[in-house]
Order: sequence, then structure tokens, then C-alpha cells
Amino acid sequence: MEKIKRGLTLGKFAPLHKGHQLVIETALKEMDEVLVILYDCPKTTEIPLPMRAQWLRSLYPDVQVIEAWDGPEETGDTPEIKQKQETYVLQTLKLKGITHFYSSEFYGEHMSAALGAVNRLVDPERKVVPISATELRADFGKGREYLDPLVYRDLVIHAVFLGAPCTGKTTLARTLAREYKTIWMPEYGREYWEQNQIDKRLTMDQLEEIAEIHLQKEEELLRKANRYLFTDTNALTTHHFSLYYHGSATVKLRRRADQCAGRYDLVFVCDQDIPYEDTWDRSGEINRLVFHKQLICELILRKIPYFLLQGSLDNRIAKVKRILAHFKKFQNLGELFDKEELR
Repeated sequence: MEKIKRGLTLGKFAPLHKGHQLVIETALKEMDEVLVILYDCPKTTEIPLPMRAQWLRSLYPDVQVIEAWDGPEETGDTPEIKQKQETYVLQTLKLKGITHFYSSEFYGEHMSAALGAVNRLVDPERKVVPISATELRADFGKGREYLDPLVYRDLVIHAVFLGAPCTGKTTLARTLAREYKTIWMPEYGREYWEQNQIDKRLTMDQLEEIAEIHLQKEEELLRKANRYLFTDTNALTTHHFSLYYHGSATVKLRRRADQCAGRYDLVFVCDQDIPYEDTWDRSGEINRLVFHKQLICELILRKIPYFLLQGSLDNRIAKVKRILAHFKKFQNLGELFDKEELR
């Protein structure tokens, strides 16, 4: 019986880029089975291990992904580090039957020798894919061509602006997108409402449709944005209008509203302390105050942290910029709220 060809590669994949993918895809073409060891390495990257593992599993469902939460964090070409790496793979993980070790790094030589496997180097001189994870960690936006859209989307900082009608959400999203040289997501519900409203009302099914299409458009723009996406409103607003019009909402719309809790990196609420423009398509200043109160309650009940924006447009923009200057994509938001200058 012909021996099964079992390939192994390892790394942090922080972030996963096309150089990593070239190694994995080469192994998939040549091997019967492919295993990937994925190290935690919190000192090197803040991208959570489960997210990096999900990238691999989504793009390569046939690969066996091993999450190395307790793997050695040291990297380098010293005998001590090499020994730690070999001990972890052979004794801690107890991997056996590896016939080929895939990499584009110097450690391919010692790791393949320890495994008794073929040292299969792939593009070691970085001629096919001239990028490194270190470069991408410094500025992933400049290397977006080397990132799968699935990966790039998860690295974009997604900020949403919520608030009652006529509180400056659209102006903020549009202005900040211009200043950060990126794109913004308009409130799809307004476009839909203008085209489909009857006596200033929409049906529950129409409101559900708004939430679904708005979400689809957000996903499209996340893959096109330049490091930031500024979004004008979300399903919480659509859910509110369903309750306002009908006293209820469809199951799918309620689900979309609930999913807002984990969807956005930053939530900004625009206060209603600016002049109200009473146009035909708005429901009145009293309703604006009620909307604001209800929105705050919805965020609190869903345990969604938010920053309140008050005062002039310049003051609001300045606060958003201060927050973005301190914000890290995968940090504990509590640390951000603790900063004196952001209070």
C-alpha cells in the first residue's frame, strides 16, 4: 500500500496573507492530508487565535487546523528556540506520520529533520508573493492586495453612528470618510423609504427587507473600505421604526437588531442637542427626544458600549478622532473608556 503523504505547516498567520496561502495551497495540491499548527502568540499579534483559525477553516475546509494555545512564543535561530519548537510539535502535540514539512522560512530545515520529513520550501525568497506579516501588521491597508477579502474585512475598523432623526449621523459619517480617505455606508432605509412609503409608513416586511439589504451593502463596503468604514445607522434603527409603526417586528428583524451587539467595533450615539429641522419626512421634535431615550435603553439592554457625541459638528468630529487615535481593533473596550482624555 502506498504511504499516505501527510504535510504540515505552522505559523501565526497574523494576518493570513497570500504568501501563507501559497504554502498551504501548494501542500493541498501535493499531499493527501494537510495539517496546520496555528500559534497564539499574544506578544506578536492582538488578532485573536479563534479569528485566525476561522480564516483558515473557511478558506481551506479540508485542512486540519490545530490551535496551539500553549505553544512556544519565542521565534529565532538559536538552538534553545529550535529545541522548544521541536519538543512542542513532537512531544506536546505528538504529531506523527508527517512526510513533508512546508514553509518558506529558515526553520523548515531543522523542523523537517526533527520530523523525519521532506523539507518542502515554497517561495523562500518572496518572489511570488513579496510581502510579510510584519509589514501587514504595520499597515494592512497598504498591503490589501495580499489579503483575501475575508481576512481584509475582519481587519477594517467598523464604526456606526446611531441617533434620532436630524442629529447629524449622515454628516458625520460622510465627513469622517472623506478625512480618513475611505468610504461610508449611507442609511439604506432612507433611500428605501423615499421610494416606497405610503402615508409615511412601511410594512413590517418592508422594514425587514431594509435591514437585510443594509447588511448586505455593509458587507460589500467592508471589503472595499480603506482601513475604516463609517456606517450611518443599523438594524437597531430599523427595528425601532417597526415598533413605532406597528408595535412589533418580524422575527428576522429582531434577530438582526440583536446581532448588532457584536457587529461593530465602535458605536457612536449622536445626541439631540442640535437644532431640529422639521421637514415633511420627519415625525417631530418630541418624537426625536423619545427616540433618543429609547435608543439608549436598547443599547444598555443589549449591553452594547457606546460613546455619546454632543455639541457642534466640529466637537463631535474631534471626539471621534480622539477615540480612533487610541482605538485598537482587538482591544478590551474597557481600556479605551479608562483613558482620561476620552471621557
